[in-house]
Amino acid sequence: MELTEENKAHIDGLSYEGLLSHWRNAPPGDEWFQGDTGGYWAERMKFMREKCEDPVAVSKKIGWEG
Repeated sequence: MELTEENKAHIDGLSYEGLLSHWRNAPPGDEWFQGDTGGYWAERMKFMREKCEDPVAVSKKIGWEG
């Protein structure tokens, strides 16, 4: 997916929990994780994880079933 200003703004507006939840629970081939937008999503998630006080707690809160 092309990284438009709208897509970038949407990604930037998500918390670490929001980013991780969609990453973990999206169906295979989700367009958000394709092309430049997918690359930006991964970069932003890494950045937000580093800023997160307790990323393990966030991961446990989300679980694997959504």
